[in-house]
This record gives sequence, C-alpha cells and structure tokens, in this order.
Amino acid sequence: MKKIVYSIFIILLTLTVNAQLDRSIRPNPGPAPKIQLGDYKLFTLDNGLKVIVVENHKIPKITYQLSLDIDPVLEESQAGYVSITGDLLRAGTTTKTKAEIDEAIDFIGASLNTYSTGISGSVLTKFSGTLLGIMSDILYNPSFPAEELEKLKKQNISSIQASKNEANAIANNINSAVMFGNKHPYGEITSEKNLESITLDKCKEYYKTFFRPNAAYLIIVGDITLKEAQSQAKQYFGKWEKGVVPTHSYNFPEMNKSPRVVIGNRDGAVQSVIMVSYPLEFKPGNPDAIKASVMNSILGGGSLSSYINANLREKKAYTYGAYSSLSPDKLVGSFNASGEVKGEITDSATIELLYEIKRMISEPVDNKMLEQVKNRMNGSFARSLENPSTIAGFALNIEKYKLPKDYYATYLEKLSKVTVADVQAMAGKYLKPENANIIAVGNADKLQKTMVRFSKDGKVEQRDFYGNPVKAMETPSNLTGLDVISNYINAIGGKDKLLKVNDIATKMGMSMQGMNIEIINKQKAPNKMKVETLMGGNVMSTQVCNGVKAMVKSPMGNQELTGAQLEEMLAQSILNAELYLDKMGVTAELKGLEDVDGQPAWKVQMTSPSGKNTVDFYDQKSGLKVKSVAQQGQMSVTTLYSDYRSVEGVLYPYKMKQSAGPQSFDIVVSSVEVNKGIDDSVFEL
Repeated sequence: MKKIVYSIFIILLTLTVNAQLDRSIRPNPGPAPKIQLGDYKLFTLDNGLKVIVVENHKIPKITYQLSLDIDPVLEESQAGYVSITGDLLRAGTTTKTKAEIDEAIDFIGASLNTYSTGISGSVLTKFSGTLLGIMSDILYNPSFPAEELEKLKKQNISSIQASKNEANAIANNINSAVMFGNKHPYGEITSEKNLESITLDKCKEYYKTFFRPNAAYLIIVGDITLKEAQSQAKQYFGKWEKGVVPTHSYNFPEMNKSPRVVIGNRDGAVQSVIMVSYPLEFKPGNPDAIKASVMNSILGGGSLSSYINANLREKKAYTYGAYSSLSPDKLVGSFNASGEVKGEITDSATIELLYEIKRMISEPVDNKMLEQVKNRMNGSFARSLENPSTIAGFALNIEKYKLPKDYYATYLEKLSKVTVADVQAMAGKYLKPENANIIAVGNADKLQKTMVRFSKDGKVEQRDFYGNPVKAMETPSNLTGLDVISNYINAIGGKDKLLKVNDIATKMGMSMQGMNIEIINKQKAPNKMKVETLMGGNVMSTQVCNGVKAMVKSPMGNQELTGAQLEEMLAQSILNAELYLDKMGVTAELKGLEDVDGQPAWKVQMTSPSGKNTVDFYDQKSGLKVKSVAQQGQMSVTTLYSDYRSVEGVLYPYKMKQSAGPQSFDIVVSSVEVNKGIDDSVFEL
C-alpha cells in the first residue's frame, strides 16, 4: 500500500513541476562568465631580450619558445632561403653534430624545433638546464653544414615537384601571386631554380642580421618561478649580442575594381578547386575582431551548418566541404572562401559560393544560429584555456601588438554582446565579393569557357603552378597530335627499329619510406606483360597478362581482372603501343605548347575508347616524351622522364620521377634487355 501511495505522490509532483515549467520558452542566457586568466610576468634583459613567464605547477614540465619579432623579407632570386635557414639551425653546431644533438634531446625525453623566426623546446623540469644548454649552443654556434643545405634543397625541390599537379597547391600559389604580386614577400612563390641558387652565405647573412635579442621574445611556460626564470634567462641568453635589425615596409595590395577571374590547369582533373579571396586591412587586435569572427563562423568557419557548407555540401552535394576564413595579419589581412568541387559544376558551385557571401551582406542572420555559433566559440575558447601555452600566446600578442591588458580577459563578455545587427554590419564591412579574385583550378580548357561568366570585362587569366601568367604559344595549324607521336617514334629510333623489338625486360629501383623496392617489367609482342614488385627480395605483387586474360597476384590472394580493368591491362600490355593507336581506337588531340621544366613541350591528350584520358608532353626540340599525367581514381599520377639511353638502337628513359598525391618517388632503371627471347611460360596465369 505504501508503494502505491509513494508512486502516486511522485506522479503528482511531476505533473506539478511540468505545469510550472514551460519548456517551449527558451531560458534567458546568464551573464558572461568572468575569465580568470593565468597571470604572466614580463622582464627585459640588458641586451633587450623580452621575457614572458607563465607559471603552471600542475605537471613538472617547462616549455621554452624563443620568437623573433621581425618584418618578413623579400627573398627574390633565392626565395626559400629564409625557411631553409631555420631548418639549418637544427643541423649542427661548432660543438655538436646533428646526430649528437638528436641523441642528447632523446636522452632527456625532450622536444626541440628550429625555424626561421626562432627556437622552441619542451622538457621535464629537472632537465631544463640541459635543454637550455642545447638551445643556447644552437643560438650562438650554428655550423651551417654544406651537406645539410644540399639535402634540404633536394627535399624542398622534391616537395615542389610532388605538389605540381595538386589542385590546392596550384590554387594557393595563384592566390598568393595575384593577391600580393611578386614585389611583396607574401606573393613570392619558391621554385626549383630559386632553391638551387640558395647559398650558405645567404643563410648565414639572414641569421647574423635577424637573430638578435633586441628583436626577440623568450616565452617560458610551466613548472618554474619568476626568480628561476630570471636566472635561466640571464645564464643562457644574457650573452646574446644585440644589434641593429632592419625593418621593411611594403605597399598594401590594390583592391580589384571588379571581380578578377583567374584559372589554373590541372592535367587529368575530374574535380576543381574554387576560391574567392581578397586582401583586407585587418591587423591583430582589430576592435572588430570578435564580431567579424562570429560573422565568418556563420558564413563558413568550420561547422557543417555554416551557410557555405549547408548549401554546397548538404543541399547541392557539390563538395565534401567548403570553408571561409577571415585572417588578421600585421601587414595584410585577408578573406578566403574555398572548396574542392566536381569539375562539371565548377561554375555552378562558384555561383552558390558567391550567393552565400552576398546573402550575409543583404540578409540578417537567424538569431538561433547566432546563439549556436556564440556558444560553440565560447566552449572552444574555454577549452583553450586548459593549455598554459594559450596564456603565453595571449601574453605575446598583448606585448607584440600593444593590445589592452584585458583584451583576452574580456573576450567572453564581448562575445556575449554580439548581435544580429553586428553580424550584418561586419558582413557589409569585410565581405567584398565585387572586389574579389575568383580562382578556379581544374580542366583549364573547360574553365576558360565556363568561368568567363564571372568577369565583367570578359577576361579570364590563366596562371601556372608558380603563379606566372601562361603565355599563349603558337601552334602550327597543320600540326596534329598524331604528328607529335610520329616525331616521338622517330626520336627514339624510328618505326623500323621498334618493329624489330619482340620482347623487353626492364629492371628498376626506388626507395619508399626507407625501404628499397625493385620492379621487374617484362613485355612480349604483341600484348603480353608481367610486372613484379619486390621488397627485400620478396615478391609483394605480380601483375600478369597473357594477351587474353589478366590477373593481379599478392600474398593476400589472386584476383582475375574483368571488364574495364581487363581492357586497361590489355592496352597497357601492348608493346610499343604508340605504333598501334589507330587499331586501339585511341585519339591523340594536340592541346598546344606548355612549359615543362623550363622547356616548351607539345601537350597531347590521349583518349581511349572507354573515355579515359592521359596527357603526354613531348619536348618541342628533341621530340622525346618528358612528362605524362594519368588519372587513377581521384588521384593524378605524374611521371617525368629523363636520361634517355640507346639499347639496340632504341632510346629508353633511365630516370623517372613519379608523383602521386603528396608522395614523390625517384625511379632509376638499372638494366634494359631487348630481344633476349622471353618464353611464353613467363606470362602464364
């Protein structure tokens, strides 16, 4: 009986509470919480080094960051040397080799990084003296080893070559070039030629000129007291000699009077990158910063519910994601909205991107969405305060940009006061679609026709990977793609010699992630092929075609190819396929002349009966194939050919550089054997 009475009481109580609480009414937000930022201390050494200290004794660890406060420099013909100088600092000192530095850092479980504007490291408190000893040794005694410079140059050159057919890399280079120009440090694009010209003297000059204490901050965060920090700073950095550090000023980029349409080409592209960008007067500490950040978050600042994503991703299914950013900078701020979209709807996606930008200006945002964005920003800011380095970053910004001392402490209070009217005002002030650079990178032939709709004067510029204008090269009216292929056949030895090649065996090697890979390719006329890939002497995969069937074999199992995959393998297996393009049903369309590593090359698009495209480039002077771009799914594979050598009267490339996505491989041929009598049994499935 008591249980029944108790149950009735609970039901009545629930009904009473529900009667008093109307859940359809949104509760009013409470006042913005007061932020108790961790305090920081600031002192200056006699040599001018400014030291910021943030104490945090929760864990026995200290982080040190030595940061230069200098103007960016124009690097000109040796563009890239500033970044490489930063990397070279880590490459050894007059007292320690790079290997010895690495070993010493590993021994104490520390981290250490050098870069063009400083040195940073993190370590347990008890080993702080050891880490500071290494950091100060690097600061005072860098050795700038010549062999490390050459290694860094090669790594950077390889990185450039790997990104040459990446749409985002092309778009970013074009954006920098057209927004800032080559007379501004933000507009410089580093090339292979620039990197090759970098000298040790130039790197040393940068180090001696700009690594001065009177143009630097030392930020110390962690398990340390102010007194200990003062002692460490004086002991390890007090001898650092101050000097005159030059300053630089640059003209602010001119705004477009109307939209400027610029395209870039990505061979084999099935997608395009679209971008809307322009420079802004928007320095760190701008009084509009919080309100403008809320506006950009609603437009495209990372959430799937942002205007841009809700339209291009959710509604139109044009992209997996498109975003916008409003970036402050002490020289030139910028706005950028971009995304990767399906190639055939590049112009349609650009229309929608511009529509959402303009809608931010013309229409007030929904108050519910505004509150959601503010709540998300509130939470993100609160979480960032859990990291002591955040406080150090705040302190550095306050000192560098002369911000009010309570600039960050009042952040949430200012955020809570942002209104719908504020957001629309910020959109009207900082969104400038009529003055933007409208950039698209993909199939340039198609983009040239479709993107003209955004240009008021009917002009569509084309830029290359380095952001340089693409010059129209005259093509003889009577020259065809098949003529270029015929010239190539003659250049490598001629039709008669190629017809005498009955079989060929090629061995080549490459290195991937420290592992040596060997590839053995055997072909026999008319269309038999076997490709073995070995690692450490063990066969990892085998592709074999007997002229009728094809199979891929691996330790995981065998797969017989069918349909389009079989047709592709049969086509690849044809020995000297260039002799039989008409029988294969392959068309060769001449697309004009393009620059390949500084030399003009004929560009020929090869299209198979299935519609698959491959773009080949043939040196205008020699006739030899120097580059090929093939589409593998959503990824483009670019191959560069060089070092042609004669075997039985036919020229074969002995060096190839292949790029696929961010990966780049140097492939070296060790042997080519022709007409050695490969038995048919080799191609048995």
